[in-house]
Amino acid sequence: MLPRFSQLATLVFSLLVNVALVRGTEVITDDEVDSIKISLNSQEDEGELPPIIVRPDNSSTRSTAPGDSANSSDFPKLSDLQLGQSPPPFRDTTGVLRGSQSLFDTAAAASIRSQAAILERQAPDMFHALQNEVGVLMQRTAAGQASPFVRGLTGQQVLILVDGIRLNNSFVRRGPNQYFNTIDPGMLDHIEVLRGQGSVLWGSDAIGGAINLVTRSPHLPTGGQGPYAAREFSQYYNTSNSSPYSRLNVEGWVGQAGIFAGGSFLNVRDLDTGFDAFPRQPGTNYQQYAGDIKLNYMLSNQELLTFSLQHFQQDDLPRSDRFPGYPADRNQSNTMSRARFYDPQQRDLAYLRYQAIEPLPIMDALTVTASYHRQRENQTRGVPTTRFQETDVGTIGLNAVAAKELDQFGKLTSGIDWYYDEVNSSFGGSASGPIVPPDAYYERLGIFLNWDFALTERLDAVAGIRYEHIATAGTPEIAGVPISVQKHYQDWIGQVGLVYEILPELHLVGSVSEGFRAPNLDDLMANNPNVLQQGQSIPSLGLRPEHSIQYEIGIKSNYDRWQLQTFAYWLDLQDNIVSITAAPNTFASANQDSFVQGIELDGEFRLEDGWALFGNFWYTYGINQITQSPLSRIPPTQGIVGLRRRVPQTHSYFTIYTWLVQRQDRLDPVRDLSDERIPPGGTPGYGTLNLRWGRALGVNNDHHLSLSLENITDQPYLVHGSGVFGTGFTARLGYRWDF
Repeated sequence: MLPRFSQLATLVFSLLVNVALVRGTEVITDDEVDSIKISLNSQEDEGELPPIIVRPDNSSTRSTAPGDSANSSDFPKLSDLQLGQSPPPFRDTTGVLRGSQSLFDTAAAASIRSQAAILERQAPDMFHALQNEVGVLMQRTAAGQASPFVRGLTGQQVLILVDGIRLNNSFVRRGPNQYFNTIDPGMLDHIEVLRGQGSVLWGSDAIGGAINLVTRSPHLPTGGQGPYAAREFSQYYNTSNSSPYSRLNVEGWVGQAGIFAGGSFLNVRDLDTGFDAFPRQPGTNYQQYAGDIKLNYMLSNQELLTFSLQHFQQDDLPRSDRFPGYPADRNQSNTMSRARFYDPQQRDLAYLRYQAIEPLPIMDALTVTASYHRQRENQTRGVPTTRFQETDVGTIGLNAVAAKELDQFGKLTSGIDWYYDEVNSSFGGSASGPIVPPDAYYERLGIFLNWDFALTERLDAVAGIRYEHIATAGTPEIAGVPISVQKHYQDWIGQVGLVYEILPELHLVGSVSEGFRAPNLDDLMANNPNVLQQGQSIPSLGLRPEHSIQYEIGIKSNYDRWQLQTFAYWLDLQDNIVSITAAPNTFASANQDSFVQGIELDGEFRLEDGWALFGNFWYTYGINQITQSPLSRIPPTQGIVGLRRRVPQTHSYFTIYTWLVQRQDRLDPVRDLSDERIPPGGTPGYGTLNLRWGRALGVNNDHHLSLSLENITDQPYLVHGSGVFGTGFTARLGYRWDF
């Protein structure tokens, strides 16, 4: 792998260096480096800090409302948006780029969905929290499920992180799944989306990209005396499914200790779809509970200890496309005896994190995290239940990341991460067996090194390398015969990226990055009748790891009046794991080379008096190079365009936009043509008109009202590959009280 990567990296590196030389860029001298270093050090607040004295400070402790100047009303520039944020003076090595860096200065295609934007969308679940992000399609097989497609890939090929801890485990299946929706958006500070790369920094599964869900923390007050406490209550109501979402948050600091805690409840009823012949979709109702707590303790002025505990649970969650009455059931086979439920769908996370500044002379920053992640699901079939299959995966994780400034030689970030999955599975009723063997385990170990450095005054570079080793074992049954399996996978991968300053407000960026994904337990050992419409998936023990190499080039502009990110990319996906027909009503997995390519555009143009035009556009094209057929579930061409206004004085906002989606009739003949979630001939195109409004009230702007009108024209539509139809005309009502 390394020789191939080295040749490609050298080619891209040489091209951009030549561009820089043609522009007349000069290499920074040693004196200039020293001068820059002195300037930077004066701004970084490193070393010993004054003692922390706590006082009430509403401006720093209260969560910022949509439209508040701290988050959104000033229309922050790309250079103001930071990937990776920790309480100062600590350096964040848990962000999606393993460090704090602005969107404008990074070579990667990335975006941030802020807390203000999540609140503005009145998001009761992760489907709504990330909907309409550039390059990301949010798919739902069931009303309580969500699977982000990033550059045409999803499931095992997109890595989901919670505070820099893997949500993906070895049971996460290929294709759309439910696990992204096991997060309560009410506990999020922001969402970081990295498109097309992430394997070098995070390891296996990040071929399509990585999404880091950053949870809220108690704000660290500054100056003054005395403790503080703050509370926040939110209530949303959605008319299309009569669903109330309620959440209460509390936070505060006393002495050296801070706390943030919250809990929520969501009760969803059947969805109003907007179709005249299909007004309410059955099998879209469920209940959801969530709670979380985070404790921060300052061990010293240079050491922070964090403990976090999260719980999430959904009950009686039907699989919407397998529920009786689903109109796309082509065989009329969805009787109550085949109805499928997840009861419960549960996720628990506990972690302990230590952050330090200059713990050793060889380190400027260190982060060490120990975690336990549990994901439990019980899939049942029939009413009353005629069979069940339960899978309970516990993941122990340990990781450490260190960063060091090397003066004129840039910055090094290095780390090691280890995760161990232990599987408990059971079955009952008429089920023939568990989905995965109850004695299975899956172990990952990775080591990485990332180097950020300046080549010239205008040309910055980043280069990284990772070694990954994976071991797994289990005893699956094939044709009723238990077979003992032990597998080991390993590889070296690398990446390089360049940022060239054409103008101070205009950057040309490019990267070449490798990806690696070893087959997981679902690929290798699953006997799963609950996924494919066409039949049951069976173990595939001869699979090879997936390898990818992505070429990407983009332009980023950072002017006062307008911001723009534009990217073109090509993803060469070697040994892509796809489904093939093994026997009638039976499917296995195989390695087949594929590629995905596309373009992305995301921008904003600011007018007068707080008004701005905004929008995005993205196109994805994917081919299986063995069959020459389209890849399964490639998202259709789509985008949004809108107009919004923000008024900081009244903490108010107004947004109107349209979501435009083209017809998708490029279908995989094996998976898509027989998929009940895709209409015959393809998914029709559509356009929806949507409006959002919000305003703060009260003497201290403590009360916040919000209103969203979705699909104002009541346009019937279906998101490509979803088992849940689009909502008809919907009003979302919101109220939030800071007290």
